[in-house]
Amino acid sequence: MDGGIADWIARRALRRPEAEALVDVATGARHTYAALDRRIGARAAALAALGVGAGARVALLGENSAAYLEWLFGAARLGAITVPVNHRLAPGEVAHVLADSGATVLVRSAAFATLAEDALAAGGDAVGSVSSVVELAEEPGDQALEARPVAGDDPCVIMYTSGTTGVPKGAVLTHDNMLWNAINMVTAGPGIGGTDVTIAAAPLFHIGALGLSALPPLYAGGTVVVVPSFAPAAFVELMAREGVTTQFLVPAMWAALTRLAAVPPMRDLRWAISGGAPCPVTVIEHFTRLGWTFTEGFGMTELSPAALFLDARDVLTHAGSVGRPFMHVDAQLVDGSGEEVGVGEVGELALRGPTVFAGYWNRPEATAEVVRDGWFHSGDLGIRDADGFVTLVDRKKDMIISGGENVYPVEVEQVLHRHPGVADVAVIGVGDPTWGETVVAVVVPEGSVDPDEVIGFARERIAHFKAPRRVEIVDELPRNATGKLLKRVLRERYAGRAEAVAR
Repeated sequence: MDGGIADWIARRALRRPEAEALVDVATGARHTYAALDRRIGARAAALAALGVGAGARVALLGENSAAYLEWLFGAARLGAITVPVNHRLAPGEVAHVLADSGATVLVRSAAFATLAEDALAAGGDAVGSVSSVVELAEEPGDQALEARPVAGDDPCVIMYTSGTTGVPKGAVLTHDNMLWNAINMVTAGPGIGGTDVTIAAAPLFHIGALGLSALPPLYAGGTVVVVPSFAPAAFVELMAREGVTTQFLVPAMWAALTRLAAVPPMRDLRWAISGGAPCPVTVIEHFTRLGWTFTEGFGMTELSPAALFLDARDVLTHAGSVGRPFMHVDAQLVDGSGEEVGVGEVGELALRGPTVFAGYWNRPEATAEVVRDGWFHSGDLGIRDADGFVTLVDRKKDMIISGGENVYPVEVEQVLHRHPGVADVAVIGVGDPTWGETVVAVVVPEGSVDPDEVIGFARERIAHFKAPRRVEIVDELPRNATGKLLKRVLRERYAGRAEAVAR
């Protein structure tokens, strides 16, 4: 369809103009689809006045808000490309994103005005393409711009990867990528429809929030409640007050809710989904005991992001699995030569379908490394059972080889999560003169915990070579803005290196 993702809002405005589209918790504003369509047109007009046209890059630097999504759809209406920027980055890192993308306009919120100024100063001539800086929250004008033709394979956003393993790369996602991802979400589990309400709580600069919390409900004609930040107690109250029916959070956020003294009844909640990292089985069990329809999925920035999904009926019988492919995704596990491995054998997860990204921005070599013969090679290792359920055992680079045996940190972490004295845990490999690598568990305690007892607990449940030989106690684990563990930081701290051992 011409018009790309902005056309979704225009069509909803024709069909159900009075339906509520966006709720901005910070300002109290509530916008119907008709109002949102007008505001998007005005944002597009403002960008056009700054010389933004098809293919131009517009960077967004701000907290979650209705205005953030208005600018994104406004850029899409022009055929321009939005570059969401992680506001937790240092100025030099923001400068890298601006320079690498070649953004010509920076739309930033007042809260990050200093960060924007420092980034432009740090980038120097490299960010010279940025010719205009705009206040994100400024009210749109009266002039509106009609949609311009946009092809499905035109770039829609450049999502910079989290950078957990090095310099972030820009993943180019097209309008069709976003469309098919929305269709995958609409057809998954209980589905998403025009009466659904959800909260966009994870940062919108992350594909999890944009691709799961924001775009699919708006495609379906539902309501998205936008909050600038996540506070567990206030969040569950908001869920109950707004009548949330479907909710996505990353595992660290779901885990935070399990530690609340009480959660109000969620009478309207039809289903919840966890994604972004493997969800501890204990967290899944907590919510199923509350009677929630709790599901888990696996996705990646390069997949827009939905890839695999574990239905509620399977979440306990296949606990630890990330499920089977979404409706419009093909998946297989392959060996080093690209051949599919058998049931129960470890292989790298490769995916294919209309949600696979168009490539890394200006990095054809990096794209060729991961997209081969039409398949995106994820770098994640997993096993498949006879029914097609995939269980991830770890990132390919994070696998530990101890005494010639493969150890998958996720497997060890899931065991240690069941220890009553472990609130959070990460497992890494460190060099060992005898074994090559040895297993180290970095534990956030629940109260106090004896490291030797944790080691004994693991040895009672898994093979001794998998159990940690050392336990480090810390106050918190390093995570990025989306809750993903930064294992390179732990490796630097405890092994003196950022990357896993070279094979």
